Amino acid sequence: MNLSIFGLGYVGCVGAACCAKLGHYVIGNDINANKVSLINEGRPTIIEAEIDGLIKEAYGKKLLEATTDCHYAVHNSEISFIAVGTPSSKEGHLDLSYIFAVAKQIGEALRDKDSFHIIAIRSTVLPGTNKKVGAMIASVSGKENGKDFAIVSNPEFLREGTAVSDYMNPPFTLVGTDNEYALSKFKELYKDISGEFVDAEIEVAEIMKYVNNTFHALKVVFGNEIGNICKGLNIDSHKVMEIFCKDTKLNLSPYYLKPGFAYGGSCLPKDSKALKTLAHDLYIDVPVINAINLSNEQQKQKAIEIIESKGKRKIGIFGLSFKSGTDDLRSSPSVDIVENLLGKGYELYIYDKNVRISQLTGTNADFIAAKLPHLHEIITDDIDAVAKASEVLVITNKEKEFADLPAKHPGKVIVDLVRQYALLDYDGDYEGISWGDINRNSLP
Repeated sequence: MNLSIFGLGYVGCVGAACCAKLGHYVIGNDINANKVSLINEGRPTIIEAEIDGLIKEAYGKKLLEATTDCHYAVHNSEISFIAVGTPSSKEGHLDLSYIFAVAKQIGEALRDKDSFHIIAIRSTVLPGTNKKVGAMIASVSGKENGKDFAIVSNPEFLREGTAVSDYMNPPFTLVGTDNEYALSKFKELYKDISGEFVDAEIEVAEIMKYVNNTFHALKVVFGNEIGNICKGLNIDSHKVMEIFCKDTKLNLSPYYLKPGFAYGGSCLPKDSKALKTLAHDLYIDVPVINAINLSNEQQKQKAIEIIESKGKRKIGIFGLSFKSGTDDLRSSPSVDIVENLLGKGYELYIYDKNVRISQLTGTNADFIAAKLPHLHEIITDDIDAVAKASEVLVITNKEKEFADLPAKHPGKVIVDLVRQYALLDYDGDYEGISWGDINRNSLP
């Protein structure tokens, strides 16, 4: 496959070397004549493990060249990668001027190119950039996006020092495009790369690099804060984190990493507050750990705001315990929501068969008496009765019995706090707490 790569810095140079290693013919393009000369001498433009040998090998096999001529690069390739820098402003905004400058050059080169061309954004950009680049290239070239060319979002996940290994052995390869032909070409391009090929929506692909790197930053800071607490206690912090990382079922896993409702129960609120307090007593500042409970409280408030925004007074709560399969009401975020709405005069109906049973047996008697003394008047184990009486159905637990509520009770407003439904074809109004409308048949 013939490729062109615009930008011969870190990402572009590694991409050029690795694509040539895979047997593709690569034309590098850069406005910096010195970088172009280096490639045309078989030398890399960066310092990176393994890159010298790959560039030399690619040059020797005549699979790699470089030019400052954008027209030449576009007309002698079928896919052009944009791999230029996107530096930050003082305020943290991205400077996309280099992206748009390259897009304009590619658009100009496409004016007199008859064959279909694919432009892949490899640089780190925010959602919406793909669309802007497509519009700019269409405007400059006079060609039609989707008919004469396609824009692909193909972010890189490379670490300096191990970039070549990361390129050839990624955990996954991510491609976002709305063009089936472009998707098929990228599957062909990366067929010899290990790891899963992930086809995602364009905006999903665009935001992933930011999500990844922010989480990596969070892990660094969390590890440091734990280390500082351990030092204050004269505990081996590295041993603590070594054991922490052995748990791949919960600690290093997808288990808790799902957007949704606030946490609750007897452990997470109590223990995170205890660690925060311990750090305070040791005079150790732990801003990330300190912010955990605040963020959790904000998620509860977000749920309340969404419910109130519906403009309805009759609210059905489906699940009162802090998670499905239990009657535990301790620190349940659903209880906080019920207390808040009752205090504002909303008419509430609650369904939770587990809590109803424990209420009858007295298991939660003390808690209920203290927090929700009138619970017996509004809770029931009749799921349909709650749904019929309510205008808004609030799903707070992921119980299997909630799955058919939309089908059995059309025309309601559903507020989903746990992603009970992945996709709906529902004659009603749906909103998720941390995701958009997934309803294919939502009411206007």
